[in-house]
Amino acid sequence: MKSSHPRRIGYGFFSTTSLVVPGLALLVGACTLPSHAEPGNDNRAPEVPTAIQVPGETNKVHFHTYAVGVQIYTWSGTNWVFKFPEAGLFADAGAHGEVGIHYAGPTWESESGSKVVGVAVTNAPSPSPTAIPWLLIRAVSAEGPGIFANTTYVQRVNTVGGKAPTTAGTTVGQVANVPYTAEYYFYRTAP
Repeated sequence: MKSSHPRRIGYGFFSTTSLVVPGLALLVGACTLPSHAEPGNDNRAPEVPTAIQVPGETNKVHFHTYAVGVQIYTWSGTNWVFKFPEAGLFADAGAHGEVGIHYAGPTWESESGSKVVGVAVTNAPSPSPTAIPWLLIRAVSAEGPGIFANTTYVQRVNTVGGKAPTTAGTTVGQVANVPYTAEYYFYRTAP
């Protein structure tokens, strides 16, 4: 399925962002951190802090993916402001088997014809002080017949990188593309 989103990305290349390839290679390697779920078993929820646990007993993991991309920030003149992510979604931690893309919204769009848009509910600090927080995201819409259909919640865990730059920008509107990796767990209401 071709994405209607103009920021369509392919394996390791971002059409609208410049990315330092060595930095991306390091992050892909770092994405092999344990996900607290057995390889190939997408039906097990990750171990997470209470703050980002999915509410209710009926929501169960139905899909798990690995993201490799960038968190995009702009300089306001006084601080870096988060704008949106751009990432490829992959079947494994080695960035093999692209299954979709992740972009502004936040939105996850699959190659199988589905899309979920969410809103962040809460976060928990990453165990790594240099990584963006872990998140609990509630789906506000889920459409299509594919892997993201009927998604109720998404968890972002095992983050590496992605934090805003620590040095000031030089001009208002300057863009910073900060490499990151993460794992996303998608939940549905179990029958």
